[in-house]
Amino acid sequence: MSGRLFVDAWDPAYGASFEATPGGPAAPSSAQVDAGVELPTNAWRPLTAPPDVRAPDVVLLVDGVRRIDAGLWTQEDDGVSYPGLAASYAAGVVRCDLRRGAAELAGTRVARGLFTASPSATDVVAGQIRYAVQRVSGTGELSKLPAAVQGPLTALEVEVSHAARVDGDLLVVDGPLRNRRQLPRAIGYIKTQHSQYLPAELSTVVTSLRAGQRSPVFALGTAWGGWSWYLRLPGSAGAPWAGIVRVECSAELTPQAAIGLADLSLVTLPRFASTPYKDPRAPQNLIPIAGLERRLRGLLGDARLLHRALSVAAARSAPTAADR
Repeated sequence: MSGRLFVDAWDPAYGASFEATPGGPAAPSSAQVDAGVELPTNAWRPLTAPPDVRAPDVVLLVDGVRRIDAGLWTQEDDGVSYPGLAASYAAGVVRCDLRRGAAELAGTRVARGLFTASPSATDVVAGQIRYAVQRVSGTGELSKLPAAVQGPLTALEVEVSHAARVDGDLLVVDGPLRNRRQLPRAIGYIKTQHSQYLPAELSTVVTSLRAGQRSPVFALGTAWGGWSWYLRLPGSAGAPWAGIVRVECSAELTPQAAIGLADLSLVTLPRFASTPYKDPRAPQNLIPIAGLERRLRGLLGDARLLHRALSVAAARSAPTAADR
């Protein structure tokens, strides 16, 4: 073969760190991009943080997990059936005190819901667990129901984030900010690159980044909008996109404030990078996030027991001969 071959450092069970479309990494995204925010496009180059930029004393990392406990169906009096999902979800935040070199769990929340468009559905009580009805719009097409869990999960993440904030901290959200853009001093951390937003000539700047360098800030015109930039974490080698993450902040910030957050992220995030022998998604899956995910999944409870309890609850709701 004429080109070079690279092996993605990620465990294949987790997909790939760059999940490109069939057109490859250079396939253009439909999003409108203004790449001339920090530097003119003809002057794009790898950037390092100014020497006077220091990491904040406190960094908060927030994440959420969700799990589908069971698929359900309702039968209405008019004979129409609606699909539903019983889901458990949890959010938590890790507080990292960089002055003391200590990290602690700063808060967690667990919730459960029955997601369905059924007009007659009520809360489902499975043993001592209650799945509160979360009504979705439309017909509640089964394939679209898992996405309905994201809104309540995001709200849960916002709750735990608010409770843990301190003056001068930096909040790192695992994933896009979406409707968490109102949170002050917050950045979204996207470790898997599903889309290529930049043209080929600027993407080469991104893939040329060394550990501890970032791209210039650019404006991303997606549905949620915002300022964004790429940076490379330490410990990666080989594949062009290995160790590269995309970071974003609110579009409501001034360009100068966004550039300030970009520099702050560059001196903060690399210290949390994971290593391959500890994490199959190294270095992008940050160490505090990995630990938080394990803790949150444990808080969701035993999936088999919950499925059994839901089955018993469903059987009890079936009409008896006397009801017919």
